[in-house]
Order: sequence, then structure tokens, then C-alpha cells
Amino acid sequence: MARVHLKQPNELTGEAKAAYEKLEAAGKVTNMKLVMLQDYGIYKAFMGWYDAWESLEKAVGLRAATIFAHSVSTTNGCLLCSLFFISDLKALGLDPNNFETSENEKLLQQLGQQIVKDPTKVPDELFEGLRKFYTDEQIIIIVGFGAQMQATNNFNSVLGVDVDKRLLPLKELFKPATWRENIK
Repeated sequence: MARVHLKQPNELTGEAKAAYEKLEAAGKVTNMKLVMLQDYGIYKAFMGWYDAWESLEKAVGLRAATIFAHSVSTTNGCLLCSLFFISDLKALGLDPNNFETSENEKLLQQLGQQIVKDPTKVPDELFEGLRKFYTDEQIIIIVGFGAQMQATNNFNSVLGVDVDKRLLPLKELFKPATWRENIK
């Protein structure tokens, strides 16, 4: 259950109300977006995620982008975001907890994990591997999206944003990361 009281859609005003109405008309209202709409500036800032996603998908392809976002989200332990990408992996015909990766996808998984675990210690060897597949411009897009994904994970986890109803049947597929258990 969310840790904050939310204005209901009919209580929103101004730009937040207009944004909600646009989302509703497109069938794109989610619990996260409703929470973010409590402040239009926060909503606008986080909606940049979609631009970053579009750039990432163009740079690495849909499957690799989904694997990367899933890696960041599951390593960060964000239930809501992880379930979105579990749903997306399933839509791609993949078992979210047991799928084969190509060499570039494995590197993206490793980078996603490292961005969350310790971004100051991303090994040079990982960047050398990424450069076999991606230009510096594409690597900037990848890292930029990873940072945006982590911010979104943190927003949802800290506020305890409720899981959307369509994702509830997937909860048993979420395997929370355990790497933090040994941090003192």
C-alpha cells in the first residue's frame, strides 16, 4: 500500500488534471503515474523516462532494452518496475527467470546490475565488452536510461506505490535481489 495519501483524479487541477485526462483517454493511467501527478513538475521529470526508453530501444533493440531494464529493476528490488518488465519479457516469449542471453544482452545485464550495486566501480572490461557492440553515443544512452530506471525504481519503492492490477498475477515470478543482505 502506498505510503502517501493521494488526491483522487477528480481532485487534480491545472496541468496535472489535463495530463491525467490525456492518460485516461489513451488508457495509460498507472498507479505510478497517478502518484507522480500529485505534483506536475515531478510527473514531467519522470515522464522523460519514455524518451530515454525510445532512445534505448533504437540503440539496442526491444529485447535487449527489456533485458537491461529488467536487470536494473530486479537488482534494485523494485517490485512494481520488475513486474512491468517481467510482463514485457513474457510478451517477448521469454521465461523471466530462465532465459538465454546473447553476448551483448549479458553485458547489458551486468551493467544494469553494476549501476545499481556500485556505479563507481563499473569495470573497464565491461566497457570494453560493450564497445564491441555499441558506439560511445549508444553507451551514453544505455547508461542514461539505466540511471533514469534506477530513479524510477527508487521512487516506486520508497513510496510503496501499489502494483497495478494487471500485474498482480505475475507477483510469484518476482525474485527479489538478495545482494544487499550482506551489506552492513
